[in-house]
Amino acid sequence: MLIDTHAHIYTDEFAKDIDSILQAARDAQVSKIYMPNIDRTSIDAMHHLADTYPDLCLPMMGLHPCYVEEDYKAQLAEFKALHDSERTYYGVGEIGLDYYWDLTFKTQQKAAFETQVNWGIELDLPIIIHSRDSLDDSIDMVSSLQNGSLSGVFHCFNGTIDQAKKALDCGFYLGLGGVITFKNAKLGDMVKYLPQDRIVLETDSPYLAPHPHRGSKNQSKYIPVIAEKVAEFREESFDVVAGYTTANANVLFKA
Repeated sequence: MLIDTHAHIYTDEFAKDIDSILQAARDAQVSKIYMPNIDRTSIDAMHHLADTYPDLCLPMMGLHPCYVEEDYKAQLAEFKALHDSERTYYGVGEIGLDYYWDLTFKTQQKAAFETQVNWGIELDLPIIIHSRDSLDDSIDMVSSLQNGSLSGVFHCFNGTIDQAKKALDCGFYLGLGGVITFKNAKLGDMVKYLPQDRIVLETDSPYLAPHPHRGSKNQSKYIPVIAEKVAEFREESFDVVAGYTTANANVLFKA
């Protein structure tokens, strides 16, 4: 079996055919799909999927850095109240830093990130880190806040071997997704460098569909495509990659 550790399958574009999309994931031997929240507008749809498919769709709660604005403290207060409720969440995410789209709220992004990292420590939950064009700063923040109990994953990891080493030194997992299949990504050496016990697989659905599906709507059913590419880079069998990435995800999310 395989696990998709990061998918936004609750978005509107999946709503009409979600049953068939989830069945396709099951048919591809995907046994769990972890769903990171984005902002307050995505909560209801994510909860609906989690309640409808509790064995497959597993929710996480956090404020995505691209949605950190002037009212971020109010959103964080709402999200913390949800974490403190009786509802089960499997991680704090999607959180982090994004320097690609807009730097208007860079200071607020850092403050929101630090707050949510500390939730991970307080709640004993893994944090799910978005680090687009901000990987060095993200690693530095995690390193400075690591007290020995913080765990999590750098999602959509496409950094250098040196950056991978620093992330691993923080005690974190690295999420590998469709980007590693892109012909111009040149991530083979980095993927081969990673220790078996720190790799998890993800789609980031509906974004970043792997080759040869690039440009289409990404789905959890493409996790085997990513696993095959990991196996190719690392000169391992598909079954070996499926085995240790699934085991790693279960450790990461305390399943």
